[in-house]
Amino acid sequence: MRAVVTRVSHASVQIEGETVGQIDTGFLILLGITHEDTEREGNRLADKIVSLRIFEDESGKFNRSLQDVNGKILVVSQFTLYGNCKKGRRPEFLSAARPETAIPLYEAFVARCREAGFSVETGQFGAHMQVESVNDGPVTLILDTDAL
Repeated sequence: MRAVVTRVSHASVQIEGETVGQIDTGFLILLGITHEDTEREGNRLADKIVSLRIFEDESGKFNRSLQDVNGKILVVSQFTLYGNCKKGRRPEFLSAARPETAIPLYEAFVARCREAGFSVETGQFGAHMQVESVNDGPVTLILDTDAL
C-alpha cells in the first residue's frame, strides 16, 4: 500500500459538483492499493499515519499529532499511485489492485482510522472526483508499506 499524506488546513472531495467529504485541519490521504496487499498492511499503514507527529508545537517543531490538534482525515482512493511510467508516455496500472481486492482493503483502512478515534471522510471508490486541498506548511509525506 502507498499513501501520500498531506497536512492540510482544509480539504474536500466532490463528485459531479456535490461535496461528499470535507475536513478542516488534518490529513488528506491519497491511498493506493496493490494486488499483493492485505488487511495487515492496511492496519500497519493506518496506525503509522494516525500517530505521525507532523503538526508544529509552540516552538515550531513537529511534536504534535493528529490527536493533539483534534484533526480529521479525508481518505481518497488513488490507484494511480501504482502507475508505471517506465515505458512510453502513457502509464500502465498493472500493479494496482482490481476493485474486488482494493475496495475491501480501502474500507478496512478507513475503519482502522475510525477505530483509532478519528473523524474520517472519504471520496467514492472508482468515481471521477475533484479533490481540493490547502497544504499546510507545505507538509507532504509518501509512505509505502514495503518501507515500513
